Amino acid sequence: MDPIRSRNAQAVLMSLEAAAVAARGGFACMFSTSDEYETALISERRALGRYGRPGSHWPLLMLVGCALMVTGILLLLN
Repeated sequence: MDPIRSRNAQAVLMSLEAAAVAARGGFACMFSTSDEYETALISERRALGRYGRPGSHWPLLMLVGCALMVTGILLLLN
């Protein structure tokens, strides 16, 4: 057999094996537990600003709305 051809075939085979190892590694999970995953997910979402912004007025508005509803119910019942 031709030595150049066998080296080329061997290089192709090694390249395919390296690609297979890399492909298998892509399916591995970065996190060892679900707690690590949840922590990373929450950190990422906080960085994107999904869990509310500082200075949000919604909680205060909801409190005032509930207080007005309770006051209205109490006035209607008396």
